[in-house]
Amino acid sequence: MGLEERPAAQPAAASEPPRPVDIAVVQFGPYTDKAANLTALRGHVRAAAELGAKVVVAPEYSMFAVKRLDQRVVAAAEPITGTWVSELRGLAAEFGVHVVAGVVESAGGTDTDRVYNTLVAAAPDAEFAAVYRKVHLYDAFGFRESEVVAPGPLEAPATFTVDGVSFGLQTCFDLRFPESCRRVAAAGAHVLLLPAQWIPGPGKLDQWTTLLRARAIENTVYVAAADHCAPRGAGASMIIDPAGALLAELGDADGIATSRIDLDHLRQIRTTNPSLSLRRFTIEP
Repeated sequence: MGLEERPAAQPAAASEPPRPVDIAVVQFGPYTDKAANLTALRGHVRAAAELGAKVVVAPEYSMFAVKRLDQRVVAAAEPITGTWVSELRGLAAEFGVHVVAGVVESAGGTDTDRVYNTLVAAAPDAEFAAVYRKVHLYDAFGFRESEVVAPGPLEAPATFTVDGVSFGLQTCFDLRFPESCRRVAAAGAHVLLLPAQWIPGPGKLDQWTTLLRARAIENTVYVAAADHCAPRGAGASMIIDPAGALLAELGDADGIATSRIDLDHLRQIRTTNPSLSLRRFTIEP
């Protein structure tokens, strides 16, 4: 075939820009009945899906919760392939959404007296989208989480992607460690998802809201935080934009809050405030 006979090259198809992704944070009061906790969560996931959410974020310890950790938590723990997580993955498939929730995972091996405080991100195909085991344990304010919880391994940030939007995982007390959240942003996350059981107390609610907005502003990421409702949590689950603006917030009762993740908006903020690209220090490991 001569050169003049060759078909003209066709321009590459323009890729569609990422579409906004609607998300929801769930606030409820899980306690010691694992089946009841799952039923309550299912109702919230259904409501969020009906509102158009593609990612639904539930609190830390959604599977089993007490105000002060003890051997009840160890007795309630299941492997990550166990019944409760399998049901959670079924919820994601039933409603066609990604569901992130905190579970009590058996540590396995010789560590029979402790568990992992684990986040599971379940995908609409019922597979694991991401798994994160809490690194910073709540040995503060008179509590000793490390007595019954083993710290998770120091691994690459746990992330997953939905329609071009990258979501990264952290848990509750991790919020007080800016370098931990910075690692998630440096790994490319557009949204920090933070399930929590933020124990109420003097000044705690103000610290919660201040730290959430700080993590959003300094990393120019969206932050979606899901807390327990009162009395075992401070409430105030919220979604914050990359400039620290409050997009949605709950009080201290059961409920869901929704908002939209818009990468065009995020890019505009990062153009105005390119703090991630201007940083001079790296985070290790």
